[in-house]
Amino acid sequence: MAAETVRLFLCGDVMTGRGIDQILPHASNPILYEPYIGDARAYLDLAEKKNGPIPRGVDSEYIWGDALEELERSSVDLRVLNLETAITAADTNWPGKEIHYRMHPKNAGALVAAHIDICALANNHVLDWGDSGLSETLLTLDKAGIAHAGAGIDSEQAATPAIVDLRDKRRVLLFSFGSGDSGIPRDWGATENSPGVNLLDFSEATASQIGNEVRRFQQPDDLLIASIHWGANWGYEIPFEQIAFAHRLIAEGFALVHGHSSHHPKAIEVFNGRLILYGCGDFLTDYEGISGYENFHSDIAVIYLVDLNRSGELVSARLVPMKMRRFQLKRVGAGDSKDLHDLLNDLGAPFGTSVRLESDNNLRLAWHQLP
Repeated sequence: MAAETVRLFLCGDVMTGRGIDQILPHASNPILYEPYIGDARAYLDLAEKKNGPIPRGVDSEYIWGDALEELERSSVDLRVLNLETAITAADTNWPGKEIHYRMHPKNAGALVAAHIDICALANNHVLDWGDSGLSETLLTLDKAGIAHAGAGIDSEQAATPAIVDLRDKRRVLLFSFGSGDSGIPRDWGATENSPGVNLLDFSEATASQIGNEVRRFQQPDDLLIASIHWGANWGYEIPFEQIAFAHRLIAEGFALVHGHSSHHPKAIEVFNGRLILYGCGDFLTDYEGISGYENFHSDIAVIYLVDLNRSGELVSARLVPMKMRRFQLKRVGAGDSKDLHDLLNDLGAPFGTSVRLESDNNLRLAWHQLP
């Protein structure tokens, strides 16, 4: 990799709470307040019925499985994910919300083990255990040395980017945003006097306001990432307002738009040389034993390895497909890679992108600028 190139690891939703938390060394109270399941261990039972026994009290590296070797071999400069769980021992769930994720703070080593640099937090689960759960999440990440953005004790902190210095004295600034169409309750929005997440709408005025906010923090040669939790869990359609908003962010100077919320991968676009991932899909979850959405290939977790040049333009992107097996990420076979290949080529055609299937079952992105 050229010295002028930065390599990023990006993925979608990482849900280390609930069933995943139950196999880590310090399992939380398993009680749940879901309509149909009242115990987090039930998600282990479902997965074990499908793929066999899952060990308990595993070390912090276990859940990452083959992904750790891939990231180490790929010499990644920065590791970014959407952390869709609270890190807390709080027992008071957000009232009226059906699903609540939490990972015990003593299990934060699960993020440290993967050398995660930045967690995006503007999503629909970070406040599942209330303001105290959010406070403990922020404190735990700070203690672990993991930068975060998108949620805070007030609107100023929630809008402040995560800033990470790279090896060549450059910086990456990641701004994390969430929209109501992803299931974030309206009253989770941070204000001047109350904690919450960094909510947005898709208006031109909002994009311009974000551009002004960026310039408060930006220094020459900074790489800017917009990490956005947007859209429904299921479905491949990308609303025009999302596309237009992503394009506006690129015009405001962002090098990359990192979209998530969908439980499956969505289309990829390269606009004016900048990468837009409209939906990265789930990455680490306890959904292994849940059926009914096989046609979406939601069980395929994707490692996005993205190389950007000094000005933020896309140089290359490689996609490494994985699957959860016994709550551990494992490499997929040729059949699953071919399914992902066919899906992304269908979805990418309107955006001028395609993927090439390589001999190691990974995918390589190709693109051309549409007229």
